[in-house]
Amino acid sequence: MECIILDEILDYDGSQISSLWAYNLKGIQQDSIVAFRGGCDVKLEHMIDLEDKRMGDLIYSPDMLHFLIEHFDSTDLKLVYARQRLFTAIVAEVLLENGVVTTRQGDDLFADGKKLTISIASTSAVSQKIHFGINVSHDFYGNLADIGIDEVKAVGLLGAISNKYASEIDDIEKDLRKSRPLDVV
Repeated sequence: MECIILDEILDYDGSQISSLWAYNLKGIQQDSIVAFRGGCDVKLEHMIDLEDKRMGDLIYSPDMLHFLIEHFDSTDLKLVYARQRLFTAIVAEVLLENGVVTTRQGDDLFADGKKLTISIASTSAVSQKIHFGINVSHDFYGNLADIGIDEVKAVGLLGAISNKYASEIDDIEKDLRKSRPLDVV
């Protein structure tokens, strides 16, 4: 799995969850995680969660850490949701290593009772995609600034979280190649 941390600020509008986005951006033709910092303002036409769309929910943040994950080995929706939950658990682990206690409800993390993250997962004809965002600052929702993660630490989380997820996926791939099927001698 290729792990790319972008240095430039890039705002997320929902179009980045399209398949082959990392290929169009950086020529990446394998499973990848691309992490970056920027605002978030998901346009209605890019909203994947139909419940959010029906309710007219606003998905906005002035400053977030973004993670775009793409896997090409399956287009199974249940598998991508399991991977999304794994990623959420990894984010919680990394935040705990930085002194931040969170609670998880599905694919969302909460700090001090406030929603800290957003996430969506879906599939296309060629891949599975996950977007995960963590508020760096926000006037209403939970955010890293309010829970003691300064600017430098926040940017450092891009690499720490991305590398931990990539390592976990690589470790799973290794395990697949050393395990024999049941009832085979």
